[in-house]
Amino acid sequence: MRIAVAGATGRMGRAVLAALRDQADLELSGALARTGDAACGQDAAVLVGGAPFGVPVSDGAEEVIAGCDVLIDFTRPEASEAYAAICARLGKGAVIGTTGFAPASLEQLRVRAREGRFVVAANMSVGVNLALHLLEVAARVLPDADIEILEAHHRHKVDAPSGTALRLGEVAATARGRRLADVAVYDRHDRRAPRVPGTIGFATLRAGEIVGEHRVYLASPTERLEIAHIADNRQVFAEGALRAARFLATRPAGLYDMQDVLGLR
Repeated sequence: MRIAVAGATGRMGRAVLAALRDQADLELSGALARTGDAACGQDAAVLVGGAPFGVPVSDGAEEVIAGCDVLIDFTRPEASEAYAAICARLGKGAVIGTTGFAPASLEQLRVRAREGRFVVAANMSVGVNLALHLLEVAARVLPDADIEILEAHHRHKVDAPSGTALRLGEVAATARGRRLADVAVYDRHDRRAPRVPGTIGFATLRAGEIVGEHRVYLASPTERLEIAHIADNRQVFAEGALRAARFLATRPAGLYDMQDVLGLR
């Protein structure tokens, strides 16, 4: 299977490039970067070291996507929307790990998926997606427990709370028959009142080079359950993205997520 990597010069792009070196069934066919990036025209190996891939870094999205079977994309929402449109038009698969999409953008991806094959997930880690599955069960079994979500990431991360934290909140709220928008609490600075039952609280940390930590607390007056995931290395997300790419090889057009990839739905 031919894999193209969008955002090849970024943290996750480099992690995917490195992960592709050890895959017998996957080959790098293209590496996308922003127009004017210093890496453009050089072999993609300049980004991760090691033997040449024989694939130059390019800013030509149309050409790169045309030459792949699946695009792996960890970029920004505006770039991902443009790449998804090309993938849909050319009938290509896309694994999209970009976060920070507006609701309208997510709806547009659903429309594009009528022609393209997309796996869209805020977090590609197998462990995180198992945590989502466990949280769905826990939120139903403990309907009266207070739920608080704490996430921590590196100082460079733009969106807060993280896409994964929001997905955790959505899963918990849905399991209780609620909408996250109706029960989420993102800031208690100006609240001088006890916690409102049924709400889901969020707390965000941004510091240093933390790869990613998520903890969900389900607390009652007599006990507390914690579901936690700590990413020690970005390779865990790259490995999940490659697993998602393999999943798309045998799937028809449609919008999928990592729960589908892992057979948890």
